Amino acid sequence: MRAKARLYPKEAARLLKERPGVRRAVTGATLHFERNRLRAYGEVDIEAWRARAKAVKDHVLSHLDRYLELAERKLRENGATVHWAETPEEAHRVLRDVVARHGVRRAVKAKSMLTEELGVNPLLESLGVEVYETDLGEYLIQLLGEPPSHIVGPAIHLSLEEIRRLFHDRFGTPLDASPEALAAVARRTLREAFLTAELGISGANFLVAETGTLALMENEGNIRLSTSLPKVHVAFVGIEKLLPRFQDLALFLPLTARAATGQRLATFVSLIQGPGEGGPEEVHVVFVDHGRTALLHDPEAWETLRCLRCGACLNACPVYRQTGGHPYGYVYSGPIGAVLDPGLLGLEEAYPLPYASTLCGACYEACPVKIPIPKLLLAWRHRAVEAGLSPRLEGAALKAFRKVMESPALYRLFSRALRGVPLGVQELLPLLKAWTEGRGPLKPSPKPFHQLWQELEGEWTPGNGS
Repeated sequence: MRAKARLYPKEAARLLKERPGVRRAVTGATLHFERNRLRAYGEVDIEAWRARAKAVKDHVLSHLDRYLELAERKLRENGATVHWAETPEEAHRVLRDVVARHGVRRAVKAKSMLTEELGVNPLLESLGVEVYETDLGEYLIQLLGEPPSHIVGPAIHLSLEEIRRLFHDRFGTPLDASPEALAAVARRTLREAFLTAELGISGANFLVAETGTLALMENEGNIRLSTSLPKVHVAFVGIEKLLPRFQDLALFLPLTARAATGQRLATFVSLIQGPGEGGPEEVHVVFVDHGRTALLHDPEAWETLRCLRCGACLNACPVYRQTGGHPYGYVYSGPIGAVLDPGLLGLEEAYPLPYASTLCGACYEACPVKIPIPKLLLAWRHRAVEAGLSPRLEGAALKAFRKVMESPALYRLFSRALRGVPLGVQELLPLLKAWTEGRGPLKPSPKPFHQLWQELEGEWTPGNGS
């Protein structure tokens, strides 16, 4: 997909102004996920789980070439066809060839962030293939022509009223239809697609190198239908998705479920070995690089490749909660997007994203594989400054701020002057305008803090409170 990460500040301000309901919808959904995660983490020795998962992923990434070769060999032994795609264009060639050889006219697609990266849907549509997103959230945003807003819950930014209006316009359902009635309408449409599609497309939560096994997690059953009913199944797998041994799934499947939704295990787990009786006649696995090898060589940012795409850091993030994912301008949003996107897109294309954080550390505490997101946010900020990407006015302002904070006299003078600036004039001052864009106007206290402190200290005596 085309990245617009450089526009994050403007897009965030625009969304807050034009769609204030998004904040309410996203906050409600993410807090629900977050409460579930905290409860699920509390049921187990989560620090031991996290440490073990981190060690396994670090081992894989440190020996990635070896495990990729092993995975390829095992997949071929299982009867799967293996492809390698360094770029989206190379992945497109694989899909074009499959579509042409099988005369594909209809495809069903499981939820996959990698296929969003690759622009699979636009490609299929350009080839005359009718493509259906089969995850309910993905299906909703496909109808709206929007990208996902969240890694796990792609449509969490939508209210029930908006979904009712969408289905009323598309399918003629009543404006007061229940969620169950709306889901039934989508189910009927997708059921026909499952039964008539020649091609099923998925990603992969994990790929076990030892056995050549694709592991897919879901709660709706749509992935299982997408990967078993059509005659051909194409799985796009990021090269970082490998696990060494089959037994590693015993850790990663429940850990990912607990982090993502607070479940002990996903409702459906599919383990796909290759084509066989009762399933597709062909299984194609496309290993995709798309910047991951370069990221692996980054001395700091390589740790982002441990990411399980669970979305836990988004749910924990107070900044993401304000706007949802769309203003981030790329597939991966929230804290993980802020440290992964600069590595995949290049810092020049994504330098505003590392600044979209309070550095509170909630993302690190939530991450099931202990990605040091706060440290990486600072690393990308330092690189942005060194590359001259941060605004020059910002550097001058920070130097001035330092001088003011080092001098009590200057501090008092500056704070007195700032309190005297009328609210309307704030819009004319660049720094204050940048702060108030998307927020309410600054309302300085009538008295400076040191004066309030002195007055409070004068009123306080032992025994009357503290």
